[in-house]
Amino acid sequence: MSHYSIRCRKCGKTLENSYCAFCEHCKDALLVTEYHDRRFLESGANGVWRFNWLPVHQLTSVQPGPLVYRSHGLAQHLGLEQLFIAFNGYWPEKGALLETCTFKEFEAAVVLQNARENGVEGLIVASAGNTARAFAHLSTVTGFPVVIVVPQMCLTEMWYLESSSLVPTLAVGDGDYSDSIDVAKRIALVTGFPFEGGVKNIAKRDGLGIVMLEAVSKIGKLPDHYVQAVGSGTGAIGGWEMAERFIRDGRFGVRLPKLHLGQNLPFAPMLHAWEMGSRSLFPGDLNPELIGHITTRVLSTRYPAYSVQGGVFDALTAAGGGMYGVENEAVYAGMDDFLAVEGIDLVPASGVAVAVLKDAVRKGAIGKSDTVLLNITGGGEARLRKDKQTHTVMPKFISKNATEKEIEELLCLDKKKSS
Repeated sequence: MSHYSIRCRKCGKTLENSYCAFCEHCKDALLVTEYHDRRFLESGANGVWRFNWLPVHQLTSVQPGPLVYRSHGLAQHLGLEQLFIAFNGYWPEKGALLETCTFKEFEAAVVLQNARENGVEGLIVASAGNTARAFAHLSTVTGFPVVIVVPQMCLTEMWYLESSSLVPTLAVGDGDYSDSIDVAKRIALVTGFPFEGGVKNIAKRDGLGIVMLEAVSKIGKLPDHYVQAVGSGTGAIGGWEMAERFIRDGRFGVRLPKLHLGQNLPFAPMLHAWEMGSRSLFPGDLNPELIGHITTRVLSTRYPAYSVQGGVFDALTAAGGGMYGVENEAVYAGMDDFLAVEGIDLVPASGVAVAVLKDAVRKGAIGKSDTVLLNITGGGEARLRKDKQTHTVMPKFISKNATEKEIEELLCLDKKKSS
């Protein structure tokens, strides 16, 4: 018997457990996982599988979790007494062992196991970089097939732990991350493998919510504030949903952590909408040309989970907090500050999060004695390269307007479809 069910946030209907289930009546609402045990429990298993609030039944190979620690360097730098950092990356000296250097590894681990348990034989995954690396690595480790689609504009920042010859990877040469999502959905129709699902996938959000599980396990209570850089907003939504579960548990606090979420200017569609009090995004803020001016391409989706019921707008409305805009210079300053006072390198998206924290403290939105969780979503890439060999991603190229036949030829599906 399953330890969870799936419920539509809008109509309340309980749906049959399946991979990336959806409510046929409420396509504008996210589903949410309802775990039958409202108590937060930890088993004797290693890594992230010790948590009971994950939509999987069988434990696979050990999956390292986040490193959550109480900061001294950055805390002193900002005048904070209770700053906790969730470092998601490679920093073996402190016990951080994510060799993909990204919190997307939790997402990939939970999604692939959930897919396997639901009878799925392969997945199509779209990414701007870090998700691709996480899925490529765990596909290789677990033997679960994936096809990855990325924008060519992000290739210079991408790398895999294993040779890309082991995982089919396609690069959209004439489009951005959002075009890659569109292409991935078309490839799913051709191959018969489902599209990974994005924010609508409960396994994805609960996997990213592992950061909140680990943090509460370490701190002993919900933080007052949660700080993260966002692209689609899926990680922040996952953290908010886990916080809701802790509230229902009743032992870890009665108030949701305020969300302080950052985007890299000038591509910040959720920032402008939130500042204007709008649930809808503004078309002008989704101009693809703006993406060329930001340093964090992994945050560049034109399809953020903002307006959908259960999305970022609702999370911010329920929890409080706000959206922040971060210029490129502040991104680099955040990376430099963290390296100087904490001692490890960050990816640019994490530099956004540090800049948001600095801004929130400066504005008085975060107080000196408040308990703060800073989600460093990726870091330690420079440290990893001292220990491990990384591989340049060598994809096949595809147009955003590729036909079904062209997709078949690229993936060598002719014989498979005719057999």
